[in-house]
Amino acid sequence: MIEDDAEIRHLIAAVLERAGLHVAAAATGREGVAAVREANPVVITVDIRMPGIDGIETIRRIRSISDALIVVVSAVTATHQEDASLAAGADLYMTKPFRPRDLRDRVDERLQSLRDV
Repeated sequence: MIEDDAEIRHLIAAVLERAGLHVAAAATGREGVAAVREANPVVITVDIRMPGIDGIETIRRIRSISDALIVVVSAVTATHQEDASLAAGADLYMTKPFRPRDLRDRVDERLQSLRDV
């Protein structure tokens, strides 16, 4: 999970852990890309507005090294940001505030589809 807000990091971690995943957290895009290289995750959440490199560039860098599910969780509701995220390689775009159950359900659906392959 790549999220600069500590409270949201805690919430997302709790949701993903309830889905049975081990969670590694990063507060910046650069830290997140390094964590992806090290951990080879199956699911990655990314915020759009972060210090240093933004979420769009973070997604591009991650997509070049990973085929993990990338879920954007962002307060940015502008359609062009969603389009840019998806074009950069994100799989899903969720806006904050979000229902934790919706995130868990989307992650569970994707993980199930991976198991079915």
